[in-house]
Amino acid sequence: MYDRLWSEDALAAATSTLSVDARKRAEKDAHKKALKAEAAEAKAAQTIASSKVYIKRVERNKRKYVTAVSGLEAFGLENKKVAKDFGKKFATGSSVTKLASGGEEIVVQGDVSEEIEEFLLEKYDVIPEDNIELIEDKKKKKDTGAGG
Repeated sequence: MYDRLWSEDALAAATSTLSVDARKRAEKDAHKKALKAEAAEAKAAQTIASSKVYIKRVERNKRKYVTAVSGLEAFGLENKKVAKDFGKKFATGSSVTKLASGGEEIVVQGDVSEEIEEFLLEKYDVIPEDNIELIEDKKKKKDTGAGG
């Protein structure tokens, strides 16, 4: 059935019955589709080039830290799988949390920001070294009002 409908001979016979205008239209449409595909590919490459991975060290208590990693989804990586890899590699708890801005970030227990940077560069080739940014963040203490 497939050979009868879509083989080279069948397609050639079907296109030979098209009028000259229809052939030109078909060629034009094929050319447009090729251009659109090229533009989409270039846009995807541009998005990857301009995207950044942010690795933040956040102070939780006096001497306890968590490391937050965001921006991985721009490189086509799944946060859950990467979080699981982090947990295995660093023998810590790691989870995916939703941000207020609508994105997701991976939270890893412990101060492993430099190690995460090395691990990302080593394991995931799609992330260029220039696109990883380390940020140190200190959590602000809440005012309790009257101190005593």
